[in-house]
Amino acid sequence: MRELPPFPSLRGFLDWCGENGQLKPVPDAVPVRHRMTAVHRAVLEAGGPVLRFDNPVLDDGSRSTVPVVVNLFGTPERVAAGLGVTLDGLDDLGAFLAALRAPTPPDGMRDALSRWPMLKAALATRPKIARSGPVQDVVLEGDQIDLTRLPVQTHWPGDGGPLITWAVVLTRPHGTEADAVGRYNAGIYRVQVIGRDRVIMRWLAHRGGAAHHRSWQARGERMPVALVLGADPATLLSAALPLPEAVSELTFAGALNDTRPRLVPGKTVPMMVPAEAEMVLEGWVSPDETAPEGPFGDHTGYYNPAEPFPVMDITAITHRRDPIYLSTYTGRPPDEPAIIGEVFNRLVLPTITGQIPEIRSVWLPPAACSYRMAVISIDKRYPGQAQRVMMALWGMLPQFSYTKIIVVVDDDIDPSNWDDIAWALATRMDPARDVTILENTPMDYLDFASPRPGLAGKMGIDATTKIGSETSRDWGTVMQTDPKDAEFAAALIARHFKAPGA
Repeated sequence: MRELPPFPSLRGFLDWCGENGQLKPVPDAVPVRHRMTAVHRAVLEAGGPVLRFDNPVLDDGSRSTVPVVVNLFGTPERVAAGLGVTLDGLDDLGAFLAALRAPTPPDGMRDALSRWPMLKAALATRPKIARSGPVQDVVLEGDQIDLTRLPVQTHWPGDGGPLITWAVVLTRPHGTEADAVGRYNAGIYRVQVIGRDRVIMRWLAHRGGAAHHRSWQARGERMPVALVLGADPATLLSAALPLPEAVSELTFAGALNDTRPRLVPGKTVPMMVPAEAEMVLEGWVSPDETAPEGPFGDHTGYYNPAEPFPVMDITAITHRRDPIYLSTYTGRPPDEPAIIGEVFNRLVLPTITGQIPEIRSVWLPPAACSYRMAVISIDKRYPGQAQRVMMALWGMLPQFSYTKIIVVVDDDIDPSNWDDIAWALATRMDPARDVTILENTPMDYLDFASPRPGLAGKMGIDATTKIGSETSRDWGTVMQTDPKDAEFAAALIARHFKAPGA
């Protein structure tokens, strides 16, 4: 499954980026307040390289000795590389993810042997517990802790303060032991710095971290948490992948890396943490104390208002001797989450087609905040099939419960081509007949268009050719050039015309 060498650490991946001309050091002094994000956004929109800011300027005007890396996943090619494959290898990885969700028994010895790579990958998820690792070369506790000395960015002019954006937040449910890594949840959540040793954890109610917190909260106990900064790319992307609930993101990273993950015990919390990470913030989340988090610019392109979320007290900062701080921003697409979403769209297709076989392709337009809109092409065979597919997709994965618009087209339409979509809508859809409206369905809490937070409508548009009882009219025939005529035209043009610019 893996095509590239393993990247057990962030710096190993950065070395690979450098060798492939995809890493650019920035020696200039660049403020972490607003301007670093402005540079990052301009480079990302141009499809540019990973940036390493070697002289970050803190809010008090002093220079940080910790370089800042941004735009790690600023292109689809680098997202795929972080998963260990080329863009061409994404389909095989998607098939592997689909098999994890719905494994089938082998059909004979040959089929069993063909699945050995999958078995090897599963075995690689078993963590290796070590006594020490580079992430704990330096341990800061008590008065030595000072988050304000880290180059944490304030991204947008309306932001409420410095925001940690690429933390892999490790939690476990109440009643489990620290070494029960298979029960861990790894999520990417916003972390607002509000003091020298205090942060706010922003996890929405449906996320794994919030569910674990409720299990500790119900017993009036604080929850141990580890914030991993600068994890290896497999761990970063596993924390964002739509994995089955029974699959631990932390251990699945071992399957992606084709090697057993190496973990070390935390210094001040009963948690295991990645030994090769750049930095870990250890601490405890209060069962009842909250603080207003935000406002912050979000992936919708709007600021979300300040709201109360749990407070975490930091009890230790551990890091390598020469740590790197990994960061990103979220905003109206394009941004790194949108680019990651493009790749994940391809990865999830085998899972979708395994459950809804008539689907041929799915496109989640990045400009529509990745998952707010979906265009689906199907092999249509019977009346009402488009509506059945809409309902099935909305109920299949948690991510699609937030998709507010689904457009269904025939398999002769390219669902990622806006001209094809517009033609299908204009010629195969009647607004009075082919639009399905649902009310009071789950919706992204950050969708300001929703009448009520977390609850809104959905629209399905059937832009397929109408068959059987769907219409009482004879349907038109699509015009197409005969293949032999197309070959004649191509040969004539090749003889008499030069290609533009030739």
